[in-house]
This record gives sequence, structure tokens and C-alpha cells, in this order.
Amino acid sequence: MLQIDNLSNEIAGKAILKGLSLTVNAGEIHAIMGPNGAGKSTLAYTLGGRPGYEVTGGSVAFDGADLLAMEPHERAAAGLFLGFQYPVEIPGVSNVQFLREALNAQRKGRGEAPLSGGEFLKLAKEKAGLLRMDMDMLKRPVNVGFSGGEKKRAEMVQMGILDPRLAILDETDSGLDIDALRICGEGINAIMRKPNKAVLLITHYQRLLDYVKPDFVHVLAGGRIVKSGGPELALELEQHGYEAVAA
Repeated sequence: MLQIDNLSNEIAGKAILKGLSLTVNAGEIHAIMGPNGAGKSTLAYTLGGRPGYEVTGGSVAFDGADLLAMEPHERAAAGLFLGFQYPVEIPGVSNVQFLREALNAQRKGRGEAPLSGGEFLKLAKEKAGLLRMDMDMLKRPVNVGFSGGEKKRAEMVQMGILDPRLAILDETDSGLDIDALRICGEGINAIMRKPNKAVLLITHYQRLLDYVKPDFVHVLAGGRIVKSGGPELALELEQHGYEAVAA
């Protein structure tokens, strides 16, 4: 599904990713762990097409297509979802309005008919239920007045509605309490743990991986994948830190 080959990039002239390679197949969940400044969020933003992240080498294929040649909206329509560490607030725009416009824009990009208001509300209610979020919250402006946990749950509802093939989740566990962590983990499993989908889960800690069991764990350090393994690697990192494992 996702084939990253020797990817390098820079931000404002500073090299961040330095020859990163990774293969993610359909049906797999990959966890990316590593110290601060290793390039984890940079990888997520580069795959999502964020401006200012200049690719200087390598290639990325998504379902056989050149991902780097696509505009951000084209990547989204192709089935890529990027979850942010700090979801933004959009005053004056309700979650329902935002999500319906986003979904129908993607459907248009794929040549599909838009959902009617009734069809969308039925879908939104179903996905909100997975994250135990009241529909009244989706009528409020996007993330305005939401706690950190509510923002992440709302973002998981968005992921459920958009129904991506590949979800890149950048520190979804950041700022979550124990209950919100469990709910978000269960939501990720319900939405994305399917044979035709895949997840790239970026995290600092083992705790989210207790709920979203990865097939593979990778250590990113110095702009490269320096070690890969199974779920046991995350436990090793928790016990011994990154320096001991990546040395």
C-alpha cells in the first residue's frame, strides 16, 4: 500500500529526513517511535503534503501511484488521512458542516455522488457512537472549547466518516487521560483494523500500543529508521530508552 524508498527532505534549508525507507502493506499497523527531533512528525507532514516540507530525494508510492506528485486534497481523496498532534480550532464552522463538506469534496474527487443531509447525519451518528461522542458536540464549532481529549475523539470521528485506506496518526495519545486513551484506541481499531486498511501510528509511549496492537514497531532516529521489530520492541524502548536500542 505505502512504499517509502530512501526519502530525504529539508525544512528551511535544514535536512530532517535522511534516506528513510519503509513498507506498509494493507492490513498492517506500524508504530513509529523515537526521540524528540528524530523526524517523526516531519515524516507525517511530508506524506500529508504540508507546504514547506521540501523533498530532496527518494520516492513515495501509495497504491502504486506517486504520492509526492499529488496535491494534499488529491492525497486525501486517494484515501490518506493525517491525524494531528494538536488539532486546530475553526471558529464559526460547525463540526457537522466541516465534516460533510470534507466528505463530499473527497467523494467528488473520486467521481462519487455527494451524500444528502440525512445520509450524512446517519453516518456521523454511527461514527460518533464509536467514540462515545454526543451528536450535540458535533454541532459546535470545530474544536472550539474542546478539551485535549475531546479534540482527539472528534478527530477520530472525522477519520471514521472519511473512511481512509491509510491513516497516519501523529501522537494521537498526546494529552489523553486513561479513559480517553482507551476510547480512542478502541475507535482506531473499529475504524482501521481491516484487511484493506493500514495505520502508521506515531507515538512516544507504549501506552497507546496496549490498545492498538502494532504488527511492527520502528525506531526513527536521525532522520532514518534505525531498528525494526515486533510489539516487543516497544516494551524494550519503554524499559531501556532510545539510546540503548538504537545504538
